[in-house]
Amino acid sequence: MKKLLIASALATAFALPAAAQTAAPAAEAAPASPHTLTANIGLFSSYRFRGIDQTYGKPALQGGFDYAHESGFYAGNWNSNVSSGAGFPDGNLEMDFYGGWKKTWGDWGLDLGGIVYYYPGSEGRGLGIGADKGAVTNKELYIGGSWKTVSLKYYHSVDDYFSLRGWDSTGASTGKSTKGTHYIDLSASYDLGNGWGVNGHVGHLSAKRMSNGSYTDWKVGVTKDFSGWVVGLSYVGTNADGDCSGATTYQPYCFAKSIQDDDGALDLSSSNKDAGRGIAVLSVSRTF
Repeated sequence: MKKLLIASALATAFALPAAAQTAAPAAEAAPASPHTLTANIGLFSSYRFRGIDQTYGKPALQGGFDYAHESGFYAGNWNSNVSSGAGFPDGNLEMDFYGGWKKTWGDWGLDLGGIVYYYPGSEGRGLGIGADKGAVTNKELYIGGSWKTVSLKYYHSVDDYFSLRGWDSTGASTGKSTKGTHYIDLSASYDLGNGWGVNGHVGHLSAKRMSNGSYTDWKVGVTKDFSGWVVGLSYVGTNADGDCSGATTYQPYCFAKSIQDDDGALDLSSSNKDAGRGIAVLSVSRTF
């Protein structure tokens, strides 16, 4: 009897901890947040917007923030240094603000939104006719579709395109609105594996009431991911009219190194350059 009591006590002593361990409930994983906030930064040997030089061949430091909700709505801000000679008298900074709705269904995607390009400190009055326009701006609505890694996007200006008023074949201002200027962008990328990728793009600007203002641009490039830092090398080119060597027709993309506003009259530097010339662009960027 004594031996039986001792055996029962030992069995109970060793069984209780095992029962306690199995009875403990498993911790539940925290639900995923519906909000996503990311930041990006990049250094580029030259800033090309729609193929056109924005920094007179000089480097550009760029970066911004993006917010996205699981419903598809998003908003963001992106910034870069620019040259006043790219059409922003007295300005040297570009600030973009955008928002929209984006959704995917399998391999297909849809993107709807709007964007405002703003150049603080610039003077837009010399770019058109009439009263002081304040800072140079551009407002566009866009719609885009994608399939896998191929995308097609259409942008439509709802105001004077970058505060510009139209001009004739001699370059003289007509005072007519450039509202309705639009741009179409076809882009694609391909993952080669091991951090390598290739990408390409072709776009076309249809300029309203800007003689010789329409053009096509293109880009081909390669990228390599180094632990989140992406190094890229691309070639960018256009057929934009930017001949600065005395062409017989007006060349709107022959840009001065700088433009200053002098009470509504534009003071251009003596140095100029073809802003649509082909160029290789080296970059390093990261998204956090």
